[in-house]
Amino acid sequence: MARRSAPDIVEPRKAPQTGAAPRSVAHYLLVSLRPPQWTKNLIIFAGLIFGQRLVDPVAIWRAMGAFAVFCALSGVVYLVNDVVDREADRQHPVKCRRPIAAGDLPAELALGAALVIGVTGLAAAFWLGRSFGLVAGIYVALLALYSGPLKRVVIVDVLTIAIGFVLRAVAGAVAVDVPFSHWLLVLTLMLALFLGFSKRRHELVTLGDQAVEHRAILADYSAQLLDQMIAVVAAVTLIAYVIYTASPETIQKFGTGRLGLTLPFPVYGIFRYLYLVYRKDGGGNPSETLLTDWPLLVCVALWGLSVILIIYAGRLPLP
Repeated sequence: MARRSAPDIVEPRKAPQTGAAPRSVAHYLLVSLRPPQWTKNLIIFAGLIFGQRLVDPVAIWRAMGAFAVFCALSGVVYLVNDVVDREADRQHPVKCRRPIAAGDLPAELALGAALVIGVTGLAAAFWLGRSFGLVAGIYVALLALYSGPLKRVVIVDVLTIAIGFVLRAVAGAVAVDVPFSHWLLVLTLMLALFLGFSKRRHELVTLGDQAVEHRAILADYSAQLLDQMIAVVAAVTLIAYVIYTASPETIQKFGTGRLGLTLPFPVYGIFRYLYLVYRKDGGGNPSETLLTDWPLLVCVALWGLSVILIIYAGRLPLP
């Protein structure tokens, strides 16, 4: 049955697009770099905000440079991953349309572009600073391993992606030369695990019998197991946030205990995401969900604004 259904999934990708303008290789390369996914790199600015450097122009420029570097390096990771997974992606109802899986972007060209962009990105990373360059190099190496053996090890596959988010947060702090809070790293790890397990659940439920053909590791998961993992990391994320905002260390650092007032935003954000996962079959693409679900987008924006106002009360220049 699976062998018969696969062509039905892939065939629309190969159908001629009557009247559609021909696309260039540069266009397909840009699409394969996945600019919409670059929103994940916004975590880099956490070091700038929580390190109280938001009013420092030099730190702002360095953070923006770090963001650009990680956009380039994450694009390299996507290129390599798409080359490795091109056969499996052809069995997916959406991923089969990716340029490499669809045959619009040759694998050899994609790997060549990945090499050039990767070398350039790492060179820029070391130009920003040796420590930042080392973190960027570790990020690339880790995600390269994910594209190879790590994505085939249950739980480790999602944990590897989550550590990638932690490395982004560390890189953002290193780029602006501020110490990073271990609580913020724990929060980043837990939130990334929450999103990662939600994505695995979406793949398992949506693809059904074809899930294993697309991603072999899904054979080691079950919806019930993922439900339990999601519940655990969601609870730990909220508990860690409460402890972080109420800890004497945080109050002393920022000179205020009002960060606890922002708790309703992460509570609503996580519950809203759970609603999208369990009632709207969402969670397959966290970046797209954030950009398209306006209640979630407003929640994140209000949380960020409230955090900045509380931390920088009396420090931000008024017009």
